Amino acid sequence: MTTKTITPLLAAAACLLAAGCRQNMHNQHKVRPLGESTFFAGGQGARPIPAHTVARGDLREGAAFTGLGADNKPVAQMPPEIKLTRELLLRGQERFNIYCSPCHGRLGDANGMIVQRGYKRPTSYHIERLRTAPIGYFFNVMTEGYGVMPTYAPQIPVADRWAIASYIRVLQYSQNAKLAELPPAAQQLVREQLANPAAAGEPLTPSAGGSQGVQRPASIPRENNGRTESPGDHKP
Repeated sequence: MTTKTITPLLAAAACLLAAGCRQNMHNQHKVRPLGESTFFAGGQGARPIPAHTVARGDLREGAAFTGLGADNKPVAQMPPEIKLTRELLLRGQERFNIYCSPCHGRLGDANGMIVQRGYKRPTSYHIERLRTAPIGYFFNVMTEGYGVMPTYAPQIPVADRWAIASYIRVLQYSQNAKLAELPPAAQQLVREQLANPAAAGEPLTPSAGGSQGVQRPASIPRENNGRTESPGDHKP
């Protein structure tokens, strides 16, 4: 055989061998995501999600996630998963100053910097209606929004929303407390601070603990649209 005769024979043999190669599972009769399908009448391979479907581990219901009770009214007490501690209040102060004070002001008097520059003034936390409102009301407003205020659920995890709601109570009490309600030693301290404001110390402030600030209470799982965050991810 000459070279001219052998070459076509080798090429034909190679084609036969290639045709016999096993593809295993490389070629499958399957529908790719959002691909077409002749099996369904609409021609779409992807099926609509059934109504009321909830992702596994993503069910957010109950007072801990809504601030509302079984009667659909704001709850008067925090959920048992959240413990009222000094650390919780410090965390609430930190988050409040970041997210809420631009409109509501650091005293909750509705005189934040954005308001001073022309934004619509919110309601002061110190009016009678809000001073007597259940704590679940503030949590629910942060979760669902109210009026021109949008929801802050994507930015603020569940536990931090409860911390902020708790700190709002601190602000309300700070502007409406009666001196006689304090212990005698505290009364004397307040009198001294009022007599000499320049020497008065700073009120409730986050303790020095590094750049991440006050740690977020971990009693309720994070709920922030699937994003993983550390307590110091949000900066003012």
